[in-house]
Amino acid sequence: MIEHVRPADIEARSFEIIKAELEAMGISPDPDKDPVIRRAIHTSADFDYAETLFFSPGAVRIAKDLIRSGADIVTDTNMALTGINKRKLASYGGRARCYMADEDVAAEAGERGITRASVSMEHAARDAKASGRRTVFAIGNAPTALMTLREMSDKGIYAPDFVIGVPVGFVNVVEAKELILETDIPCIVNRGRKGGSNVAAAIVNALLYSME
Repeated sequence: MIEHVRPADIEARSFEIIKAELEAMGISPDPDKDPVIRRAIHTSADFDYAETLFFSPGAVRIAKDLIRSGADIVTDTNMALTGINKRKLASYGGRARCYMADEDVAAEAGERGITRASVSMEHAARDAKASGRRTVFAIGNAPTALMTLREMSDKGIYAPDFVIGVPVGFVNVVEAKELILETDIPCIVNRGRKGGSNVAAAIVNALLYSME
């Protein structure tokens, strides 16, 4: 039976369905985490996120405070960058940026024999330190981006203000996420193999949309 829903009401109806199905599963997320969990499910149709998304202590509050203070968002893919509501972010003084397509990033990665994702995190960290701007890293594709953020933190080169760690895949994905979870870096991380650029953008948007 087809359910007739006006275009403007489709998203609201989707969230009603998600809420009802979570309740049927006996899952009642904390109110501060609920918008993030439900939007991750909404963008993926995968209810596993209700149980695999990990939030460090005070993660949602910390992330929102950073955004309110004008923090930038750095992504590891242009797909995630495209999905973020940049107008909403700009209303708080923040900018969204992805370094992956920068010619100097590609050239340096080739010379050093490492991934562009690693180099892009180094460039983002350098720019953040030079400008003094707080930065939220939204990683949805490259585990090497998380590995590089952890390495810079360990060496005292740069301490990320916040990490959204949801890369997807099979090679080093689980391990890279756990590297972030071992630190004191405020974070939202999806344990396991699942994630993606769309999920990273969805989490950023969930934070933006629930700030009012």
